[in-house]
Amino acid sequence: MSDIICDVCFRHCRLQEGQTGFCRARKNISGRNVPVNYGRLTSLAMDPIEKKPLYAFHPGSRILSAGSFGCNLACPFCQNHEISMHDDMPVYEVSPEQLCQLALQQKDNLGVAFTYNEPLICHEYVLDTAKLLKQNGLCTVLVTNGCVSLPVLETLLPYVDAMNIDLKGDEQFYKELSGDYETVRNSIAFCIPRTHTEITMLIVPGRNDSEDFMRRESRWLAGLDPDTVLHITRYFPRYRYTVPPTDISLLYRLKDIAEESLHNVFLGNVWQ
Repeated sequence: MSDIICDVCFRHCRLQEGQTGFCRARKNISGRNVPVNYGRLTSLAMDPIEKKPLYAFHPGSRILSAGSFGCNLACPFCQNHEISMHDDMPVYEVSPEQLCQLALQQKDNLGVAFTYNEPLICHEYVLDTAKLLKQNGLCTVLVTNGCVSLPVLETLLPYVDAMNIDLKGDEQFYKELSGDYETVRNSIAFCIPRTHTEITMLIVPGRNDSEDFMRRESRWLAGLDPDTVLHITRYFPRYRYTVPPTDISLLYRLKDIAEESLHNVFLGNVWQ
């Protein structure tokens, strides 16, 4: 059997027969690039839409949130590491048809949010479900790190109603995370004109908390659309990071800086 190169994200993992990629969710099976987490959910819950976070998309609504396992980043401060970093959690087989029916059965439900882990490493499941949701008048929401190829986004976006994309830091910070800064920026620039897109920055003390970075990135976002919603979120110790939580006064300073360019800037996790 021949090797394959996965083209879902910037990593372009070369996979031998039977080998699984960095994300732990895509595998070479008989020369095919197979998402082994297709329809395999680890988390399912009704959430306020603001928890995604989305503040300017049907505020006050609730949405069925679904997560699988795996991620194409390995952030040492991951806030959902129990889900994204492990593939030994209990898994429930839920087909796109079943997930759509579950969404329809929930009272006052906006649709389905694909979240908790990185949903776009299994874009096929998202697409198959999103088509059914659209046929039934429900919304599809993505919460993503944005580290995905543009062809994947081009295929998905006609069926996606809203997104929240993480912008984790500058180019050096993404290198430390073994991520790709330009891929994320390209995803953001591609999505903002095409669907409702909000941005989240998790501020990790000493890593991505500079005023210069916030000023530069908020100006860039404003160049795409000054009405873009930016969430500046407080970090708490998780996974392998034990650094104390972000200082709240710093978050307020960064918010003031972002508001020099953007009209809609919100703080998250401040009151936890």
